[in-house]
Amino acid sequence: MKRRKYIFVTGGVMSGVGKGVASSSIALILQARALKVTALKIDPYVNVDAGTMNPTEHGEVFVLDDGDETDQDMGNYERFLNTTLSRVNYMTTGRVYLEVIRKERNLEYKGKNVEVVPDIPLEVISRIEKAAENADADVTVVEIGGTVGEYQNIIFLEAARMLKSKCPDDVAIIMVSYLPMPSKIGEMKTKPTQTASRALNSVGIQADVIIARSEMAIDQKRKDKIALFCNLRPENIISAPDVDSIYDVPINFEKDRLGEILCKVLHVDHKKRVTDLSRWTEFVGKVKKPRGEVKIAVVGKYFDSGSFTLSDVYISILEALKFSAFTLGRKPSITYLNSKDFETGKIKLSELNKYSGVLVPGGFGATGIEGKIKVIQYAREHKIPYFGLCYGMQLEVVEYCRNVLGWKDAHTTEVNPKTTHPVIDIMKEQKENMANAKYGGSMRLGSYPCFLKKGTIAQKAYKKDLINERHRHRYEVNPKFIDDIEKAGLVFSGISPDRQLMEIAELPREVHPFFLGAQFHPEFLARPLDPHPLFTEFIKAAIKKGKK
Repeated sequence: MKRRKYIFVTGGVMSGVGKGVASSSIALILQARALKVTALKIDPYVNVDAGTMNPTEHGEVFVLDDGDETDQDMGNYERFLNTTLSRVNYMTTGRVYLEVIRKERNLEYKGKNVEVVPDIPLEVISRIEKAAENADADVTVVEIGGTVGEYQNIIFLEAARMLKSKCPDDVAIIMVSYLPMPSKIGEMKTKPTQTASRALNSVGIQADVIIARSEMAIDQKRKDKIALFCNLRPENIISAPDVDSIYDVPINFEKDRLGEILCKVLHVDHKKRVTDLSRWTEFVGKVKKPRGEVKIAVVGKYFDSGSFTLSDVYISILEALKFSAFTLGRKPSITYLNSKDFETGKIKLSELNKYSGVLVPGGFGATGIEGKIKVIQYAREHKIPYFGLCYGMQLEVVEYCRNVLGWKDAHTTEVNPKTTHPVIDIMKEQKENMANAKYGGSMRLGSYPCFLKKGTIAQKAYKKDLINERHRHRYEVNPKFIDDIEKAGLVFSGISPDRQLMEIAELPREVHPFFLGAQFHPEFLARPLDPHPLFTEFIKAAIKKGKK
């Protein structure tokens, strides 16, 4: 039986400083040493999954092949490892408690007293071990959301403590902690990290490695000080300064020999495993030396977060744009435009002429929809490359029906249930769910097959006739109107195997340089080393438009 290794990554001082990227980078470094690696995310929410969370509060909902709605860090894991993960790689407090309660109701505990400790941590460990077994992993990286000292993290830290106690040579603990540098003081402060380390010690855990996040690289004096007060060797303090690209992080970690250190902590023979990050380094080189720029406008409705712009809502889309642009030798200049501002006139439609391409992402509800439709119409009529994703594809159909077929009240029934032209309508099987207020996990979720029409932009981009893409939606193009829409010139170039669901809508190249919408979410399958073909085709069209 394979002796599996586990790495727990926890946060100290403050959240949002890159624990997910650090976990992804650690997984990549070990994978580059010819180890089989998988990664898990633990979210300390009572929500069973991320699907019902507000995107402006929690960020993007990332959907896996099997339909699980997860935290955006799962996207980082898949992108960095260039792999496909499943629902066993994701857990929340709610999911863990739900399973323990289910087992108790089914008498699976054989009548014994079920308690928070040890039964909840044991369920956590069981799920971690199942994920490791499912991937046949040598090393499993487990990110614990939040920070040390938070009440909701205790059961997960207890799981790490119990597993470390049981298998001390097979478990490593990493704390990612921020070192502030107050402008008026002018010195990097280690005290918050010392305090976080003691908080970790108070739950029975000693960090094996501390990743020191900071504005600039940590100096040796601070490494020595943290090592002294946190019971570590100086070499086990890893510098993690701010970088231009998150894809620099693995390379920076290796400068401090993190891969070798973790192999030693986990009792893996590091001398036989030399890190090979050559392909990754090649990609990072393209990021740093583009031959030009391509300007893309992302017109969304979830950018508002108080006085700040929250780009995390569309993180997979933004990364997918980058992968394709960098591969084509261009630096993507991405501007976030709020669709509501096009409705109010705060932003004039003519502003879109500044950009070489326009992308409208997914979303739900009526807010900002008329602004999006105006943007789509302008992009179509002014030959600006347009890419619509999910809702962006549905609204592309609505816009075409209104302004080409002349159906002025054409709409989605999500917004206008009384329209005489419900060109986008809810799926039949969803109507009962909606009537019974069953929203969580009730959409068309996960990977579905799609046949592509030969000679279309989509088929030429993919270079094959059958694809599989991930979905997250309830509404579809209404079959009643498909014939009329296609007769008017809009081509449904991607169709489900039963020919009932329209997956891709596009205008022929001779009509428009790139006017295409996908009912699915192609951004979920874009990878740094394997860009998505539709994004790449969109960027190609945008580059050509920019030259003109």
